[in-house]
Amino acid sequence: MEIQALLITFREVLEALLIVGIITTYLKRVNHKQFNKYVWLGAGLAVLASVGVALLFQLVFTGFAAMGSEMYLKIGIMLVSTVLLTQMVFWMASHSRDLKGNMEGKMNKFISTGNVVGMVIHSFLVVLREGVETVFFFAAITGGNIGAAMQGWGAVTGVVIAAIVSYLFFKGTMKVPLSTFFKFTGAFIILISAGLLVQAISMMQDLNIIGSILPHVYDLTWFLPEHPIDYTHYLRDHGTAPILSGDIGVFLKALFGYSSMPSIEEVLAYIGYFVAILLLTSSKPSAAKHKKEEAPNNAQVLKPQAK
Repeated sequence: MEIQALLITFREVLEALLIVGIITTYLKRVNHKQFNKYVWLGAGLAVLASVGVALLFQLVFTGFAAMGSEMYLKIGIMLVSTVLLTQMVFWMASHSRDLKGNMEGKMNKFISTGNVVGMVIHSFLVVLREGVETVFFFAAITGGNIGAAMQGWGAVTGVVIAAIVSYLFFKGTMKVPLSTFFKFTGAFIILISAGLLVQAISMMQDLNIIGSILPHVYDLTWFLPEHPIDYTHYLRDHGTAPILSGDIGVFLKALFGYSSMPSIEEVLAYIGYFVAILLLTSSKPSAAKHKKEEAPNNAQVLKPQAK
């Protein structure tokens, strides 16, 4: 859970900080840094609102648990999170090339009209979107215990790393293009997303919401059980211990949805998910064309001009 929380928090916080950083850097460069306080005001209000959303979400989840519908809500959260995580990766990959231009264009409109309220609302919505997504993803990876994810070392570490990386970007000491950077981190997010999809299918089969043509395609318990209990049972039943510890299986299951005895539906869903990602990726314009388009924009994002 902690590794998942780290990756998710890192991505979400970094996106928010980059956008806010682009706005404040631009305002300073065009000699309107007096508006920065309104940008940060909107961002701060969004953080508070995100905490409120987390509390509300936890309250709703507790209500479902009291009604005996907790598992159904968990499945719904996992499925929706799979879609949102995938969309998040593709959205940032495509918008990282023109992110700076879009933000500056909006700020120009606010400056020219003196629309301070617009600046506050804009930064508020930008940060709130990331906050709400984080709350939803935390609910998916923890089974509804959002507070545990928020207080764990993974979430805290993700915030710290995002702040450091954002600082290095704007200081110009990090030369990696944004699109390349987000593609690299996006690959791990895609693996997490695929894992959530498979776990949702597994839970639906456990609840008999859907059946299975072939409940166990293969059995890797002898090699890597997915839980310490499975390790103990295998040792008891066979007299020999599995090659790897069940603790490793728990880690891989939480991070990537590993299963030592997956059903045919889980296997097909996992493979089908990556096939869909591959098809979506191949339908984009060529990488060479993207490289030409993104070079000047990324250079501007990573090395803002001096005042």
